[in-house]
Amino acid sequence: MAPFRANVHMKIEDLINNVDDHDHLSSNEQTPLRPDAFEKSDAEKIELIKKDVHNILETLGMDMTDDSLKGTPNRVAKMFVKEIFGGLRPDAKPSASTFDNKYKYGEMLVEKNIVLYSTCEHHLLPIVGRAHVAYISNGSVVGLSKMNRIVDYYAKRPQVQERLNIQIVRELQQVMNTEDVACVIDAKHLCVNSRGIRDIESSTVTGEFGGAFKDPIVRREFLDYIKMETKF
Repeated sequence: MAPFRANVHMKIEDLINNVDDHDHLSSNEQTPLRPDAFEKSDAEKIELIKKDVHNILETLGMDMTDDSLKGTPNRVAKMFVKEIFGGLRPDAKPSASTFDNKYKYGEMLVEKNIVLYSTCEHHLLPIVGRAHVAYISNGSVVGLSKMNRIVDYYAKRPQVQERLNIQIVRELQQVMNTEDVACVIDAKHLCVNSRGIRDIESSTVTGEFGGAFKDPIVRREFLDYIKMETKF
């Protein structure tokens, strides 16, 4: 077994054995936002951020009159507001309609390998990985793509991976009206991979297990599902 795969499997075993160890969890489930976070329009935010980015680059010694750099502040500002931090906007939150479970499917449903792009709130560097989400229906189901959209929405903000796990699970619990929801995230943090220790092989695995998924047998079934290789 390759060292990287072995490392991930060891982390999954830790999730199985230490589900009640919360020492490393974020102390706040909610993204820390000021009360006036949404008073400014997107256009106003872009203009302010554009000036700040210009100042940062100029302070670093960059020639901001160069053709290659002239548009950078505006591009970065628009990217922050409209794209990589778009999950801070309440109006961007995906609607997640549920439907009756007419097939009476009573086993867990797992959506695995959801590609995830987020941003570490400590260094503003990318977090890139995959989320694996599961729920057990209590009478209703949600569209599969909605699970991906919920992951994407909460990922698109300055994040701590543990908090991201919790927010995904809490949102689906509310949407599905059930505690039986779980999420495991396996991601690389560029603040570790590209700076500091610069360990390009390591990844971080976190999990949040609600309701029936706290049962070691159910949790093991879920983790076995996400270890399966999908081939077409």
